[in-house]
Amino acid sequence: MMSEKYTVARFTKDKMHFEILVKPNKALDYRNEKLSGISQVLATDTIFTDANKGTKASEEQMRTVFETTDSLIIADLILKNGTLQLTTEQRRKMIDDKRKQIIDFISRQAVDPKTKLPHPPLRIENAMEQIRYSIDPYKSVEEQAREVIKLLRPILPLKIEQISVQVTIPVQYAAKAYGSIKNFGVIKKEEWRGDGSWFGIIEMPAGVYISFLNKLGNITKGTGETKIIN
Repeated sequence: MMSEKYTVARFTKDKMHFEILVKPNKALDYRNEKLSGISQVLATDTIFTDANKGTKASEEQMRTVFETTDSLIIADLILKNGTLQLTTEQRRKMIDDKRKQIIDFISRQAVDPKTKLPHPPLRIENAMEQIRYSIDPYKSVEEQAREVIKLLRPILPLKIEQISVQVTIPVQYAAKAYGSIKNFGVIKKEEWRGDGSWFGIIEMPAGVYISFLNKLGNITKGTGETKIIN
């Protein structure tokens, strides 16, 4: 039933099955909240129990599961809560994007236990090719990254390690630097001192520490102070 013009979104509850026909790219945008207006997404506003056979859902079936017979409301629920069948191109792009996100996560979160430094993304990517990990476009980045790390360890030593960093930022750079560095981890303690400078302790993945130092150094022109305290 799937083509480049339309595809199927499915939803099952209490052993009752419903399907709608949707425009592939617009349906994916709608699920990702990049598009509003369900009517733009639908190839037809008919609710099916089997779109391939053209079998329509009865009003009783719709009312039992969705408590309404309004096809637009039902289509919205199916698309947001059901399964969207992807085109070949959509699936390829989603998998490629997810792979990049997983590699970035591992590079930022994990380090080589011996050097305490992160592995370059290209090294992680090459190692992933060896283990032939099958990426799920729907599964979360963090969940898959942790699975990949376990599989990579025999060929690439990896460890997810958190460090606490004590930071002091001079007054002239404090406001600007604060907005940037807080994105590197969790601020466990902070203090705006009487002279306007900022002092804090940030817990962050060991893999982002070098990037953190570079960012802080650029903003403070090398005047920011840091110290790893664990």
